[in-house]
Amino acid sequence: MQDSSDKEPSTPVELHFTRTNGLVDDAIDQLMAQVGDIAHPDIVREIILAGLKAGQENGGRADLKLMNSSLKEMRFTAKVFGPYRDVRKVTVFGSARIKPDTQLYQMARDLGKKMAEAGFMVITGGGPGIMQAANEGAGPAHSFGVNIRLPFEQKPNPVLVGNPRYITYKYFFNRKVAFLKEADAVMLFPGGFGTLDEAMESITLLQTGKRYPLPLIFIDEPEGTYWERLCSFLENELSRLGYISRDDFRLIEQVTRPEDAVARIHHFYSRYHSLRYVGEQLVIRMSTPLDQGHVNTLKKDFAGILIPGGGMYLSGPFDDEMNEPELADLPRLVMDFNKRDFGRLRQLVDAINDF
Repeated sequence: MQDSSDKEPSTPVELHFTRTNGLVDDAIDQLMAQVGDIAHPDIVREIILAGLKAGQENGGRADLKLMNSSLKEMRFTAKVFGPYRDVRKVTVFGSARIKPDTQLYQMARDLGKKMAEAGFMVITGGGPGIMQAANEGAGPAHSFGVNIRLPFEQKPNPVLVGNPRYITYKYFFNRKVAFLKEADAVMLFPGGFGTLDEAMESITLLQTGKRYPLPLIFIDEPEGTYWERLCSFLENELSRLGYISRDDFRLIEQVTRPEDAVARIHHFYSRYHSLRYVGEQLVIRMSTPLDQGHVNTLKKDFAGILIPGGGMYLSGPFDDEMNEPELADLPRLVMDFNKRDFGRLRQLVDAINDF
């Protein structure tokens, strides 16, 4: 019998994401059929091919380990959040060093309580300080924790011990995706480098349109100057020098009371529901309809964010939206958005809600 080590190595197959891989495509199809219950097999097929291609292209074990861990973390994130897709959530950022006897801690706890009472769930980093306060207010049944593995151990706060909605990440970038992808609003209390990083990342994603509009609220105690001084720097340096637009400030709101934050979030979703792009057009879904007079006013007031010659009109659902049947009955406002002025788009959402 010939030893397996004496066999000639097989010739590598050049793989493509198109269905031009012959027996490899057949093998992937058979594998998915054998496993069964595969949702969106076209996408899963490409994930498998990406793994095979990575194995061919990367000799470095570290690169493959990073890809593997990232995919595993994102898969588990989707599994944990999946059952709660229809529940609105607010992500709360802030310092882990805030003590329970401080005003900010009490405000964060009050905010969590009010959000839970309003039907929201609360997402925090799962640690102490502001995170623990918000989870305490919301309670275990309305809380998520997305923690990060650090050189020094950061344990889950008492609210999240044993909670099935608690995730620990190896990579900050996966954790950030969870914070912002799953949120319908973002609240930021004062904090350190991590909080500032989360604030700047949130603003950047909204400013560039990589995250659809949502309430981004800076909250501080009434006598606090934390966010006031940061916004002063943004205005006096970044805006003055032309590094950002004046309209970018429309992406941010500042409050000093938890009830005001809750009111801002309620207003944002009073008529606006969600949006998506269908082809090159922006489709805004609403819980209650606008009339033609409202549309005429919006088209006049926000003409500057339409492409040259672009329009704005009322519509029902598009064929491309049929993968969201639960939204089929919502009225639509369709616009030829220039995909640039996202601060003004945020203002348009407020105008829709104000009618």
